[in-house]
Amino acid sequence: MTSIKLKFVRRIKDRYGKVRYYLRRPDLDKHILLPSPKDPEFLRAYADAMGIKKKNDFRPNSFAYLIEDWQKSAHFLSLSQGTKKAYNRLLLSMQKEDYAEHLVSDFEARHIRRFIARHAETPAAANHRLKLFRILFDFAIKDGLRSDNPAKDIKKYKEKAEGQSPWTDEEIKVFEDYWPTGTVQRRAFALMLYTGQRRSDIVKISPKDRKDNLLEVTQKKTGTSLLIPIHPALQKELDPIKIGDAYLLSSNGIPFTANGFYMRFKKWREQAGLPAGLSPHGLRKTTAKKLAEAGCSTHEIAAITGHKTLSEIERYTKSADQEKMAIEAIKKLKR
Repeated sequence: MTSIKLKFVRRIKDRYGKVRYYLRRPDLDKHILLPSPKDPEFLRAYADAMGIKKKNDFRPNSFAYLIEDWQKSAHFLSLSQGTKKAYNRLLLSMQKEDYAEHLVSDFEARHIRRFIARHAETPAAANHRLKLFRILFDFAIKDGLRSDNPAKDIKKYKEKAEGQSPWTDEEIKVFEDYWPTGTVQRRAFALMLYTGQRRSDIVKISPKDRKDNLLEVTQKKTGTSLLIPIHPALQKELDPIKIGDAYLLSSNGIPFTANGFYMRFKKWREQAGLPAGLSPHGLRKTTAKKLAEAGCSTHEIAAITGHKTLSEIERYTKSADQEKMAIEAIKKLKR
């Protein structure tokens, strides 16, 4: 088989033995992660990475130039690694758009509406770009390139789906009946259900984070620090584990990565005979829903889940309030 060596591609093996491929161009400040050479998308990703312009190649005070400046700002550098990675993917695609070479001062709201309309068939993608337009033009104002934000008053697209659904009581019972107390599967499930945390945080929680009857969690995505009371059902799963780097360890005795845990949880869900679509994030929503149904306020729920904004939580509290009011209304009608 013929082997072709591509310029600037480097093969790196991490401490866990996982091999990754990077494009390391000396004229760029950052290394670009590439898919595996076996991936059909590898050559396209390589071509895209080779086509990236240096900052000096961008027109001064253009939108593409603004993106580069923001990526070096204190705001951007303070974001979590996961958020920066997600933003960088979108920012790179925006720098390749035809509008990227236009001056920041020339943008108007009508232009931005047209640009995000290119992604109207996928409302979430359009909304992600609108969010970045708002952030970038706020940065432009602080940098003295504009006096206003043309993206500020543009309405978001209505997203058809609300994302991953909460688990029902029946689905929770099926999982718990299949995976008994004392198994890593049950412990993982209890950690998600009774803390309401993201999988990126669940995999890092260890016995060291237990302070009497509280779990101390610093969220990876937001940096928010939380002290979460341990529910009796969760305590039953955690009590036998006194030491270790994490409460959840893979078969080789090391903590899961967030993505590795997701794939393993998917198999556990399948083994329990539950349908596709039930996810760790759905359990986070289940926690918020159950707290709302118990009568907790939005701020009380946020004290557990760590949500920065209350809009998503309000959906659960409004739903719970509506159900209570509907029950009371029918009771009155029966009198």
